[in-house]
Amino acid sequence: MRNQYAMNLLFVESLRKYTLCPFELIVIDNASTDGSAELFESFGARVIRNADNYSYPCCMNRGFGEAKYDVLAFFNNDIIVSRGWDKRLVEVMRAEGLDVAGFGSNSPLEKYPDTRGLKRRWKRVKNLLLYTLGFEEYSLRLMLRLAYGNWDRWTDGWRARYSGILREGLTGSCVVMTRRGYELLGGWDERLQTADYDIYMKAKSRHLSHADIKPPANVMEIFVHHYGRLTLKKDYIPFKDMANIISLEEKWTDDERRDLLHDLNHEKGRNL
Repeated sequence: MRNQYAMNLLFVESLRKYTLCPFELIVIDNASTDGSAELFESFGARVIRNADNYSYPCCMNRGFGEAKYDVLAFFNNDIIVSRGWDKRLVEVMRAEGLDVAGFGSNSPLEKYPDTRGLKRRWKRVKNLLLYTLGFEEYSLRLMLRLAYGNWDRWTDGWRARYSGILREGLTGSCVVMTRRGYELLGGWDERLQTADYDIYMKAKSRHLSHADIKPPANVMEIFVHHYGRLTLKKDYIPFKDMANIISLEEKWTDDERRDLLHDLNHEKGRNL
């Protein structure tokens, strides 16, 4: 996380309002200058301060090193969760034996046909308001309201519509892993900014070779909204570890990507 005070406020408000289970919030702060670190501390978070701006996977691994629980949510700071997200997700993960799981969202890695309209609507709302009103709190709240109306009512309707449905894949902005899953997969590859795809591919590959972990799956009934790369649009400075970053294509061959990613966009979902 680097800056984006208004977004950070909305994010932590939603966590506090909608999370049912006891949790610790660990924030990796990449040299914020707008009071964001202090904001999170005022809400009781443990803030780990980096002296520079580091990449997403590097920060996720550092957060894991500070965590004490066995279920870990690796969240971007530009998401809004829905009520009871954590309790239901943990129930499904335990019942299905999942070590890596995601959510229904407006920005999954997959190209689900039934989310295309939602993604288009969000893009129109976001682009219009960012251009006219900018990144302030009022603009961010208005975006959410224009896209969904009443958030609780909309997400309740989504939950009813997708109740009990799992789809193979991941929501890259918010990945939940058990400690066991993290250790089996070796954590986040710090060479890859597209580390969410890599996590999916590592888990799918290990499932096929060792059968000791299931492919990641999105618990579709739980919806999480992703604002999408606000920091990169406003306050981006190059990552301190940029020289280490490689592309997905440099790590995984064409054949591996084709075989491992095949089910992302062909999975229709199954009932629990």
